[in-house]
Amino acid sequence: MPIVAIFVHLTSAANAPRMRRSGIRAASCGQGGARGVYCFPVLPSHTLTHQWLRELARFGSRGGLVAVHVRLDDAQPVLVGHYTDPAQASVSAAEAVQRIAALDDPRGWEVFVPRAIRPREIHRIRTAPQVTGWRYKPDAHGVRPCTCYVCQKRGGYGARRLRERLPHPQDGPPPPPRILLARLAKAGTPGDPAALQEILYWFGMRRRGPLAQLAHLASHPDPVVREDLVWAVTRWSTPGVADLLAALADDPDPYVREAAEKARTPASDR
Repeated sequence: MPIVAIFVHLTSAANAPRMRRSGIRAASCGQGGARGVYCFPVLPSHTLTHQWLRELARFGSRGGLVAVHVRLDDAQPVLVGHYTDPAQASVSAAEAVQRIAALDDPRGWEVFVPRAIRPREIHRIRTAPQVTGWRYKPDAHGVRPCTCYVCQKRGGYGARRLRERLPHPQDGPPPPPRILLARLAKAGTPGDPAALQEILYWFGMRRRGPLAQLAHLASHPDPVVREDLVWAVTRWSTPGVADLLAALADDPDPYVREAAEKARTPASDR
């Protein structure tokens, strides 16, 4: 009988019936553009096992988050490392458990399975405590929070009071689209990267935008501009955003591809 390692995958409660039926799809984007599933070993510490709960909950979930316990063969190849590691180690599932269990502080570590999880590999699905874990980053408690548009989730608990107490110099409201488009025209072709990044920052605060006038930036020679274009249009409901993100998912720059794949993945499946 093969030895198995047990991991936990956190996801929206609304996904639980589908996962019981069909398993966990390879929807997340990992290192090198690989598609798979993020999870974490089941450790003796309940708090460390479910440490990602509060951070994932910031991005929204339908019906709260649940913990999906997954059994993998010890020899299953996975990637393991801290979420800030640019190159995570390729090891077996058993070694990933051993590495994380041996750490003095495993907060922020993660395991990436580069494939879908089969239904028979799901051991159980249980409710998870919604107040466990860290937010933003480990040890963020007690550190002055950043109140910029990117770091703060609009509508989150206490977000408005926090912005009033600690206003950010680049906080909204954004300039009107006509002003931003005038700045875009003034930036020229292909355009100064710094000026374009500022324009895209302000456009990223909007729910809709002039996609046709910005689409040409997908071929800008600076990959930073192309990556910022991804984040600017991610939340837009404007028709054509999905096609633009699909094109950027094939960008020659790995960071642009990663950003586009993440933007196309539902938050609850990342």
